[in-house]
Amino acid sequence: MKRVLGVVVASLLGLLFLSVETHADQKNRWKIGHVRPKGSAIDKDTNKLAETITKDTKGKITFDIIPESRLGDYSIVSDMVSVGDVQMFIGPFAATVDKRTALPFTPYLVTNWAEARKAFAPGSPMLKTMGELLEQQNIKILGGWPVYFGGMVLRKEPLSPGNPDFAKGIILRVPPIRSFELTARALGYTPYPITWAYAKTGLKTGMVEGLLGGGAEGYAGLKELAKYYIPLKDHFEYWFVYMNLNLWVGLSSEERTAVQSAVSDMERRRWEVAEAEEQASVKRLSDQGTKIITLSEAEFARTMQKVREQVWPFLKQDIGDAFDEVVASVEN
Repeated sequence: MKRVLGVVVASLLGLLFLSVETHADQKNRWKIGHVRPKGSAIDKDTNKLAETITKDTKGKITFDIIPESRLGDYSIVSDMVSVGDVQMFIGPFAATVDKRTALPFTPYLVTNWAEARKAFAPGSPMLKTMGELLEQQNIKILGGWPVYFGGMVLRKEPLSPGNPDFAKGIILRVPPIRSFELTARALGYTPYPITWAYAKTGLKTGMVEGLLGGGAEGYAGLKELAKYYIPLKDHFEYWFVYMNLNLWVGLSSEERTAVQSAVSDMERRRWEVAEAEEQASVKRLSDQGTKIITLSEAEFARTMQKVREQVWPFLKQDIGDAFDEVVASVEN
């Protein structure tokens, strides 16, 4: 009897140790997601990021990389990171929890790559404000991945695309973020807010006749649906690299250094190639048969002025004093 009891106790202890070990493995194996297909530029950089962190932590942190929004639309993944169901993500923030986090989508905040570098530099008012806002959601911002300047893709050619005062009679899909809805209206379009997950279906079925809120890099996947592309430069797309704050706090100082250094290095390398890749994406659209409609300098200036006049006051009201601080940091 004693022998049987000893075997049972030993077995139970073995299961306990196995359970603890498995739990530890799960704790140190992180899910990291992004919004583009496998093999894309962001997927390659995410894989390199994961490899670097695993190497620099001597295998203490490993990753499951989940591409192409398979975790869900970016608008809900931030909630998953907040509660710890997902450890890390690379993508934009929706403004569903806090409308102030729409700050990076401010239309015509920056109009060239030099201004973008300044606005989204580490320690800038933009990054400082976003960091403070997201900490309230239990999210730690580590850096970012600059993508492109935004534009509009359409199934039919618009009349007077360079005249923002002309009513286009075209329904545009926009992200469910106030700044995009207001921008579309200011440009003479009718906005229809839906997430990116349903954007292609909306364009294919005719529910919408065009898309605003993306750029040439993302629109290239639409192929025959993308008949016309207007590089409006309405917003700058910057995907944040972020993780669960509690998880960050629980890391050792060496692990934090490894994670932060890997993210910072990835961002530095991305700034070096992002502008050229944006130009390559526009060319890819053109090669696929999409007609590129470029605004003249006068049309661009008129468009930018109207959007700033009509949209910025609402964003300032939503965001508060930080809005003026961020705008001033770009202009000075």
